[in-house]
Amino acid sequence: MSEDNNQSFPKRAIRSFVLREGRMTDSQKNAITDNWPSYGLDPGTETLDFEKTFQRQAPTFLEIGFGMGGSLVAMAEAAPENNYIGIEVHRPGVGRLLQDVKEKQLTNIKVYNHDAVEILKQNIADESLEGVFLFFPDPWPKAKHHKRRIVQPAFAALVASKLKPGGFFHMATDWEHYAESMLEVMNAMPMYTNQSSEGGAVEKPDYRPLTKFELRGKRLGHGIWDLVFVRN
Repeated sequence: MSEDNNQSFPKRAIRSFVLREGRMTDSQKNAITDNWPSYGLDPGTETLDFEKTFQRQAPTFLEIGFGMGGSLVAMAEAAPENNYIGIEVHRPGVGRLLQDVKEKQLTNIKVYNHDAVEILKQNIADESLEGVFLFFPDPWPKAKHHKRRIVQPAFAALVASKLKPGGFFHMATDWEHYAESMLEVMNAMPMYTNQSSEGGAVEKPDYRPLTKFELRGKRLGHGIWDLVFVRN
């Protein structure tokens, strides 16, 4: 399945992000320097061996674009029986996550600082993941930028190829139009089943942590849409 998906991406695919490095604090820089050898994963052409990487056999989940890492750390802390892999392109967020992981002495998180599409294609084995999380991706609200939205048919198919049968793809957004766009893409994919019986969003699953950003949005009356699709 992965071979076909690789062919569906052009050689110079439109990226879903713009790499704005931003200011890194000294503590974030130090966290990367000190903790990358223990928690960091370097991209390459080899498929990641989960058992060797985590020194155990356990269900493995992956979060794409973890931002500052709050949700990923909270999920890993709440479910130590699971393995978690995070992918983020922005180094300040990677530094912050590595600070938190070290402080909490978590052993079930590993991190890539790279493009998620490339990691999925090159480093994640087919039918190996229990779940994939995509929480609050850049909505690219301007119509001329919609092509940059990460949830497109080729990307959804790529994610499906990495999920075990019965595994899930969980997306969350606070932009209603983006939720509608993601639903249009996902409901048209024959390899997925929407977990909403009505073909829309679901109630927030208990495992997804509430973020400060989300709580602030709720106080302002903003909506949140959770979309969960299971791979057939």
